[in-house]
Amino acid sequence: MKCSNCGATDIKVVESRDVADGEAIRRRRECLKCGYRFTTYERLERPNLTVIKRDSTRQLFSRDKLLAGLQHASEKTPVTAMQLESFVARIERELYGRGEPEVSSTDIGELVMRELPALNEVAYVRFASVYRKFRDIGGFERELTRMRQAKQPTTPKSRGKTKKTG
Repeated sequence: MKCSNCGATDIKVVESRDVADGEAIRRRRECLKCGYRFTTYERLERPNLTVIKRDSTRQLFSRDKLLAGLQHASEKTPVTAMQLESFVARIERELYGRGEPEVSSTDIGELVMRELPALNEVAYVRFASVYRKFRDIGGFERELTRMRQAKQPTTPKSRGKTKKTG
């Protein structure tokens, strides 16, 4: 490892910790020559996963592309970089855990759409607007209605009847 500031190879690790739900290790490093501090991440090298896009073309899965889309959807929300890293790690774990060499972009999008409301509803609606290609305000309204219905409790509500005791 070389210092990104001066190019020296005499580097020490100052701090290490697990991130992204244990899927990576974050290390703070310091150059012993110039004192510059920087951060590196170590991740498990996974086999290639091919994404089949809507137009049937294929490309390698990119966690960075997924992360960038989620960062864009999460702009100006309280979602932290660490939360996004953990979220992407969970999505990756799910995809690679299937044991399939290929996955459709639709599967990835639906997986994100299923999990994202729990992280942040505004990010969810923003992501949905791109993923579902909203053309007008009606698209937003339909998605909000769908989201509200999904939040409704599944148990039947009492109809205002109360049991009398006594």
